[in-house]
Parts: sequence; C-alpha cells; structure tokens
Amino acid sequence: MNVLLLGASGRIGRRITNELLERGHDVTGVSRSGDIDGIDDSDFEAVAGDATDSDEIADLAAGHDAVASALGPSEDEDDDVLVAMAEAVVEGMREAGVDRLVWTGGAGGLKVGPDTRLIETEDFPEEWKPVARAAIDAFGVFQDADDLEWSYVAPAALIEPGERTGEYRTADGELVADEDGDSYISMEDFAVAFVDELESADAVHTYLGTGY
Repeated sequence: MNVLLLGASGRIGRRITNELLERGHDVTGVSRSGDIDGIDDSDFEAVAGDATDSDEIADLAAGHDAVASALGPSEDEDDDVLVAMAEAVVEGMREAGVDRLVWTGGAGGLKVGPDTRLIETEDFPEEWKPVARAAIDAFGVFQDADDLEWSYVAPAALIEPGERTGEYRTADGELVADEDGDSYISMEDFAVAFVDELESADAVHTYLGTGY
C-alpha cells in the first residue's frame, strides 16, 4: 500500500511510520518543515506540507492508496486547528480521489458509561479539555463525510512511549480499560492497532478505542 502519512515527525507519527515500513508499505511522510529525522528507508520519502490547506493535501494525496494522520496542534497553534485540519484533509482527499483515511483521534470522546464520555468525568484533567474538545469537533467533520472510508482510532486515556508487544484490545466508541479501571497503551502498540485498522478496514465509520 502507498500511504500518505500526515504528522509523520511527531512521536506517534514516527512509530506509525516505522510500523508501516516494517510491514512493507511505501510511506510519504508529511511534516511542516519536510524534515523527518531518524527514518532511513528506501520506501520512505519526507515532504513538506500544510495540513490546513486542502489544495496541498490534494496534491500530496494524489497517487496514494490511503491517507493516515497523526496530526496534532503544535505548541504555537490553537487547539481548534484540529478542526481546520480535518476539514482540509476531507476536502483534499475528495479532490484527489482517495477515499481511505485513518485518523489518530483523542480518547476524550469515548464513552465510560451509558451517558458519560471520558472528558465529562471528574478526573479528566482540566488542561486537557481544550484539545479534547477540538478532537471531538474534528470527529464531527468525519461523521459528515459518508463518501470517505474513514476510521477514527483513539488511544487509551494514557499513551506513552513503551514496548511493542503486538497485543491490544479495541472497543467501538468506548474507552478500553483493564479490570482495575486503568486505561493505557504504549505508543508502539497504538501504532500496531492503527496500522492493523488501515490494512483491514474492519472499523470503517467508527470511533475506535484502543488499549490493553
């Protein structure tokens, strides 16, 4: 598969890149600067791109089988840029005629009870709420894009660098937690889950929670 990966220079983006390359996919990695260090593979190309510009997305996506995203706001950007990115990616993919998208989402919108989302719980950190709300709004952009084969893959409540075990669980619209109520996944295993979904397309039009 020939994959355009947006946000390839970030911590999660790099791990998704490595997972894709290990499985034999060709990857075009996009970052703002076009500089993506630490990846030396003949099947990888680093390019510069603006993820809020639908015309640039269309040009970059052309000729690819799928678009993958590990996009997130930088320190100098408003969190709502996530919505602008989602809108630009959807429009750009339509222009390019590419219909498969897997997006790294946020856990805040996942349900922890029948009528409660993670962002609505007492323990959800106040400082995380703006970006969580922006991620939920971005998900709304995809819900309106029935013409695209999108999957919105979210990590557990806590995601950190760690070990690649290849083990994880998923849940449709729900936070994945263990029997003690802890919700965690390593960035490495999130990359495994993300690429598994890209390859299988088992959760199209789904907000997919991941975790152990």
